[in-house]
This record gives sequence, structure tokens and C-alpha cells, in this order.
Amino acid sequence: MMTGLRPLMGCGRYVPLRSGISFAAGGLTVLALPPFSWLIVVPVAFSALFLVLRQVPTAPAFFIGWVFGMGQFGFGVSWIAESFYVDSERFGALAIPAVAGLSAGLAIFPAIVAMLFATIMQRRAVGGVMAGLLLATCWVAAEWLRGHVLTGFPWNLAAYALVEHAALRQPAAWVGSYGLSFLTVFIGLLPGVLIVAAPNRRVPVLVLFAVAVMGLWGGGALRLGTNLPTTDIALRIVQGNVPQVEKWAPGSRERTLEKYLGLSAQPGRFDLLLWPETAFPGFLDEDALARRRLSTVLPDGRILLTGVPDRVEGDGGTRYFNTVQAYDGSGEILTGYAKHHLVPFGEYVPLKGWLPIERLTEGLGDFTPGPGPRTLAIPGAPLVAVAICYEIIFPGQVVDDLFRPDWIFNATNDAWFGTSIGPEQHLASARMRAVEEGLPVVRAANTGISAIIDAKGEIIARLETGQTGVIDASLPTALAPTPYARFGDWTSLALICAVWALAFTVGLVRRRFNSEKSKSEES
Repeated sequence: MMTGLRPLMGCGRYVPLRSGISFAAGGLTVLALPPFSWLIVVPVAFSALFLVLRQVPTAPAFFIGWVFGMGQFGFGVSWIAESFYVDSERFGALAIPAVAGLSAGLAIFPAIVAMLFATIMQRRAVGGVMAGLLLATCWVAAEWLRGHVLTGFPWNLAAYALVEHAALRQPAAWVGSYGLSFLTVFIGLLPGVLIVAAPNRRVPVLVLFAVAVMGLWGGGALRLGTNLPTTDIALRIVQGNVPQVEKWAPGSRERTLEKYLGLSAQPGRFDLLLWPETAFPGFLDEDALARRRLSTVLPDGRILLTGVPDRVEGDGGTRYFNTVQAYDGSGEILTGYAKHHLVPFGEYVPLKGWLPIERLTEGLGDFTPGPGPRTLAIPGAPLVAVAICYEIIFPGQVVDDLFRPDWIFNATNDAWFGTSIGPEQHLASARMRAVEEGLPVVRAANTGISAIIDAKGEIIARLETGQTGVIDASLPTALAPTPYARFGDWTSLALICAVWALAFTVGLVRRRFNSEKSKSEES
């Protein structure tokens, strides 16, 4: 098999062929992620990237990496086009250019990976397994940058290929998604290392691959052994399934409120009622009649957590916020949270004075970011952190480190993305936050996917995209703070440093052994 692959590698010296293979490999990575989760794609895609980047000068490597990124993001975030067709008359023509432009920008990160890898490899500083370590390290560094530069967009991290595999996703509790991405990419490209390895090095590479896979699985399996009972807090999640095109239409507010009240009033016991992001299409705190009607579904001390827009008048004018507010049966606001990580062009326009672009969402003005992660205290319920919509995609930026909650409420509106793969990918992020923090995540989505996720990332209950209904279930318990919850991305860095230290140590021992063996043979 390896002999048969060598002609392909030889032909790959030509940049067009290498670029074509790279584009296909990048596109394949989407199949490794939800909703497909074909794990076999991981070694195919990353081994291909490793092989095509070998012996390539820096400039072509940048282009080859960029092409890989175009495949990765061109298919991976294609669902964004759906949001432009919600108001097709105004924005429909921008759908394809927007996806192409975003993909081209995001592809710069894999391009940087390829450029750094090629530059170091040209100096012949490393080879074999060490070369694989180098590529995996460059990859996770670029993922971390992508999650932080220009407000960040850590979507479809390599680690999310493992989210559907219970044991394999558990190491995120120790090293976070970035650390798990490092392990995923490194293990994934080892078959590529095996292909180009010298005959006497193939057995060690095979052994390393087997040990790494079994270690990843075994470590996760140990964490799965932890028992996770439920609490006595009964939840009701309402999925109203209101199409985005109707949500802000004139006269729709009453229909929407009636729908949510009707679903909420179904028979059954609950302590907390959970509605999704902007479930009420208006300023609920200013609508006394609507707040009085909440009493029909909130008797006996029950509490509603709902997404609503809010506005504050001040000397600088009116400021608008995307919030989750807590209400009791009397219609009084108990507490609230304002979204702090806003969506560019969805909730505000960057460089508004310079860019002649409107934002996609309806409203009177751009939203103002809130102060940051916050833990809310609600009467009769465990402490809760709130992440609104795409805030849940940011590792380590969901929970207040000084005031740890008992669970995370993710209120979202994925109606913008229809029945595309976007909602499944969004759900994958929520599941990884649960594992990282050791906290259950409760997700209320307007059109789906609503779900209850335990602290190991397992989905306890869910409503699919396009369904109308409720989820009645008990809140799962939290686990003790994980290493990642305590130390954040430093755990990822510690993992990478430890692996490099081990690799250098093994290399030194092997060289010393070979040197002594040579001296012994000469004597």
C-alpha cells in the first residue's frame, strides 16, 4: 500500500496537484464534524495535508495551506448563506460573496500553519514524528489565534470531530478544546508520517499511533465512569419554532407570545421555564400587559428565563442590548444578563463609519456589548451562567471564573440557518463547553436544536430543527471544577510542552543508544 502511494507523492511536487489534493482534504474535514462525524476522515485529511506540505518552499506552502482552508471553511460555513436569504430582497445577492469572503479570510489561518511548517522543514530542523508534532503545534496555535483575533471565530475546531464519541471527547475536561485539537491533529497525521517513514521506523510509528489512540480513549473512559445523577430541579424548555422571516413582521408579536404561553401551559410540573433568544420580539420589560400574562404560566414561585431585547436611555442616546431576563409570576424582573460577545454584521457593524453595510438583523440600532460572563442567582434554583447564541462557541469565555455556576443556560436562535448543518455544528460547541467546564448545558433554541446536555457532553433530551414543542426533564448535576475550568488554555499549553519534552527526551535517548551501539560494533 505504501509503495503504491509513493507515485502520488512524487507527482505532488507540482503545486497545482498538491493544491488540488489540499483543497479536497480541507473539504473532507467537514465530514469529520457533526452532523456527519465520520472519524475516519480525520487521518485521511490531516495525513494528506502533512504529505503535500513536505518538501515545499514557503511561498507555495502558504498558498497550499490557504487552499486547504478554502475547502475547510468554504464547505464548513456554507450555512451562513442561509441568513442572507431570510431577507432575500435586501441581502440575497450577498450570500455567495459573503461566504466566499469569510472563507477566504479564515483560510489565512491554515495558510499560516503551512507557511510556518514549511519554513522550519526547509531548515531540516525536524523529521518523522517530530515533523508531525510540528504541524499539529502550528495547527492548534492557529486555531487559538482564530478564536481570539478580531473578536474571534473558533468555529469547527478540530477537536469537534470527537464530540459524538463519548470517551474521546472527555480529555477536553483536562486540556480544553485547543489541547484536544492538538491531540486530534497529531494522531490524525501519524498515518502520513508512517507512509514516508524509513522501513526501520515504521513499527515505532505504528506503536505510537496505537498507544496514542488507546490512551485518548482510555483516559476518557475513566471519566465516563463518574456517576451523574440529576437534581430535583424540573426544567421546561419551549421551542416555539417561529420562522425568522415572521419573527419581526408587523403584528407577529401577539401570535408569538400566544404560542409561547400556550406551549408553556401544557400539563406537567416544572420549576424553571426556559425560552430561547429574543423569544419575545419586543421590549418585555416595557410591556406591562405581556408581563401580567406571564402569571398564567408561572404559578407557585416558578421562574421564567427568556431571551429579550432591552434598551437603556442615557446621555449618549439609546443603547440596545441582547439579554436574557428572569421573571417571576408577578411579572417582575429578578435579574438579567446582557450578551457581551456580539456577532459582527449580525448585531453590530464593525467600523460602521467606514463600511457602508447594514446589519442583517432587524432593530433600531446596533447592540451594545454587556460587561462579560456573569453568574445569576435565581430564587429556588442553582446558580446559572448564561451564554446567548454564539457566545457558547468560545472555550473558556462562558463562565465567570470568580463565581462558578452550577449550570449553563444557552439561549439561541438558529432560525437564521434553516435546516442546514449550522445548528448541528453550533450544538457541538455547546457539548464541548459542558465537558470543559464540568457543567450541564441547557439549550433553548427558537427553531432547534434545543437540548439538555450533561457535564460529560451527553445529550439527555433534544428537539430537532423545525420541531415545535417542549422538553420536560430534570437538571443534571455539575461535576467538580475540571483542570480546564481552573486553569483555562494554560492546560493546552502544558500538554503541548509536555509532549515536546517527551519527544526530545526519546530522541536523545535513541541517539545515545545508536551512538553506543555504533561504537560497540566498531570495537
